[in-house]
Amino acid sequence: MKKILKFTSFSLRDLFVTIGPLAILIAAACYFAYKLINPFPPSQVVFSTGQDSSAYAEFGKKYAKELSKFGITTILKSSQGSEENLRLLNDEDSDIDIAFVQSGSTQHADAERSGLISIGSLFYEPVWLFYRESAQLKNLTQLKKMKVNVGTDGSGVPKLFNAILEANDIDITRVKTSKLADTPATVELLAGRIDALVFSSAPDGLLIQMLLRTPGVKLFDFSQAEAYSRRFPYLSHVVLPRGIVDFSRDMPVKNYHLIAPTATLVAREDLHPALVDLIAQAAVSIHGGAGWFNKKGEFPNGSYTEIPVAPQAEKFYRDGAPLLQRYFPFWVANFVERMWIVIVALGALIIPLSRILPPLYVWKVRSRVYRWYGQLRSVEQTIEDVPPEKRAEVYPEQLRRLREIEERVNQISIPLSFADELYRLRSHINFVRKRIVWLGESQS
Repeated sequence: MKKILKFTSFSLRDLFVTIGPLAILIAAACYFAYKLINPFPPSQVVFSTGQDSSAYAEFGKKYAKELSKFGITTILKSSQGSEENLRLLNDEDSDIDIAFVQSGSTQHADAERSGLISIGSLFYEPVWLFYRESAQLKNLTQLKKMKVNVGTDGSGVPKLFNAILEANDIDITRVKTSKLADTPATVELLAGRIDALVFSSAPDGLLIQMLLRTPGVKLFDFSQAEAYSRRFPYLSHVVLPRGIVDFSRDMPVKNYHLIAPTATLVAREDLHPALVDLIAQAAVSIHGGAGWFNKKGEFPNGSYTEIPVAPQAEKFYRDGAPLLQRYFPFWVANFVERMWIVIVALGALIIPLSRILPPLYVWKVRSRVYRWYGQLRSVEQTIEDVPPEKRAEVYPEQLRRLREIEERVNQISIPLSFADELYRLRSHINFVRKRIVWLGESQS
């Protein structure tokens, strides 16, 4: 059986020897390309959100849930808000990868210099100025006589509210302000120890929802909201529609005009592009529906942000999911999209190799036969022009040499499709043997 198996129609050994070096070279090139391109995102991302019970915190949980579907672990870290998030992103020693940042928190040039990118605008977060009904707040100038909580320094509210006061020619030093976190500030307002408080948040925040339903607490109507949006490019004029809070109780009882920056997702520019794609997809799933202040499909988008939008996110919002991701799982589509240059290069390399390898294989197999022709030719050269006195010694020696060659040739393992080459060699060995015998007989 072993002898039969030695003679097959195909030689795997010769094939491996032929394509082995090229296969190793291609594999090495693919490995280095893979390491360079790094098509798969990291398995963990650190997300800075906001204060507990804030809209940022609630949305952070939703992003963690969406990313977990792709095997990405999301570590949520609370913060004071937009300003602290921006500071953490600018801090090289911070482990924060991505965070919520309010529009108007930085300038385009500063963001570029800091290496920050936006993954898109997500939702409006209006300025909510809640006050006790007894204060009867009709105009912002009345705040000079009130105790107002403007939020912690780490949030974007103090900076934003200061700009609003300045636009109304109100000296911030004449307003009695406090900088409590959202929850304790709400407690102080309900206890009557402060007159008003300011939030800048999506309506999803639990405290916003509660205060909108709390008797004795009123929401300030920014009747000049359109003018604010013209003066401050990062602000939009939005309307809280009548009855949107509670249709059965007709809350609120009228339309409220509000001014609103937008919340954006901001990351460092070295964030893995595949992770940018995943987060953009999650953003569409979380923020793509209709809301209190936007129509379905309005968010997320690449507008309302002074931070450069990541090209992958901008393309996703403009064109939708890439073609391959519509038909294949994300990991497969992402690998092909990221590695397509390598795949094309391999195709360009394999096509000519497919024409070269068959002749190389044939040459490799035949070389096992052809190399013995060198030995055979050496025998012929040895018997040429042998002096008469040495013929009796040389001819028998070459016959023994031919027997050794023939024994070695008989051990050659060769595919059956090349058997004619082997039998031709054996016939040539026999031909040389007959010639030596004939020369020996003719000389005697």
